[in-house]
Amino acid sequence: MERISWTLFLLSLVISEGSAQDFGQTQFICTSVPKDMDLCAASMQNSGPAEDLKTTVMQLRETVLQQKETIMNQKETIRELTSKLNRCEGQSAPEPGTGGGRRKEQGKNTMGDVSRGASDTLAQLGQTLATLKQRLENLEQYSRSNGTVQANSLKDLLQNKIDDMEKQVLSRVNTLEGGKPGQKNDTDQRNRVESTLTTLHHRITDLEKGPKGSKLLDKFQLTFPLRTNYMYAKVKRSLPEMYAFTLCLWIKSNASPGVGTPFSYAVPGQANELVLIEWGNNPMEILINDKVAKLPFLINDGKWHHMCITWTTRDGVWEAFQDGVLRGSGENLAPYHPIKPHGVLVLGQEQDTLGGGFDATQAFVGELANFNIWDKKLSSSEIYSLATCNNRAPSGNVLSWSESNIDVFGGATKWTFEPCRQPN
Repeated sequence: MERISWTLFLLSLVISEGSAQDFGQTQFICTSVPKDMDLCAASMQNSGPAEDLKTTVMQLRETVLQQKETIMNQKETIRELTSKLNRCEGQSAPEPGTGGGRRKEQGKNTMGDVSRGASDTLAQLGQTLATLKQRLENLEQYSRSNGTVQANSLKDLLQNKIDDMEKQVLSRVNTLEGGKPGQKNDTDQRNRVESTLTTLHHRITDLEKGPKGSKLLDKFQLTFPLRTNYMYAKVKRSLPEMYAFTLCLWIKSNASPGVGTPFSYAVPGQANELVLIEWGNNPMEILINDKVAKLPFLINDGKWHHMCITWTTRDGVWEAFQDGVLRGSGENLAPYHPIKPHGVLVLGQEQDTLGGGFDATQAFVGELANFNIWDKKLSSSEIYSLATCNNRAPSGNVLSWSESNIDVFGGATKWTFEPCRQPN
């Protein structure tokens, strides 16, 4: 019986070979089959693994196609990033005839009058020189009427210095118009001009004071004619720890948009401990420990205005006065956070680091005077007395406005000023 089974199996193979020849190239697979199993059933059973294998192959093929598509997308992304990188490198590379400094970031200028080039800087320096010359002419008229020999000699010396600076500026203009290179020396030249302007300002200020003791130390104003990152004034002393304060000042500006930063107080670890700023098209704000309150001041009309702000750490209550009148109030401004001591108080610039990190777009443009700080909340009647120049108006017990308390840098100037007598 066993022999008959093998015979039938071999016969089926022969028949299969004959039928396979009709379908071209084939191969034979020998599989052992139990003697009691039907050959057709065995053939159907043996086709199962082949179907599974076919399914697996199709899945692998699908995976390969997906990976190929992913690789193509990644190549496209790489090409796009490479193109952007090349464009960035091309923009950061110095252009012919320019220095190798970094370009100013596009879109960073939110104040409409920031200097953008060497020609603008020269125009600003020319404006500063014109201001100094006007002051010198005023001194000439004064010296003629008084006949002071010392004033005349000092005036002549200052006039010579101004003439020298005008020659430097004219030489730089000629260089720019001739298209010559040489902007690599711009930084050094600007530093020299700034230093000369500061020295010139100090000497003119001393001359304007006249004989020692003839001028009160608090009758002056600070002028910031240009929006730069190097023109500022610095208060020589720090502020103490304060759980309440009142700060008042006279201010005049027509800068737009935004007058900038009249003052900023930074402490170690917090650059925005106490800041007054009007930046871009935003309203004026006061920052305490980086917390913000919007103030209802309208001052950029080119006229003198008196401003006072009071604050207490309890519930963060604040009040804002303009020209002696309460204009707004609020609460929850840095509640229970005392103003920290051991900081740096700067006039005319916003500090991003302790005593520095100035940004020209946030610089103050205009004039300010009589900046006083108290470590308590003044009454509304006291603030009104300050705004109307009452003789009984108090001076700041933390910071009083005095020339001996303030140093100026970068071309900021001091002028004679008397509140309520100054024409707008």
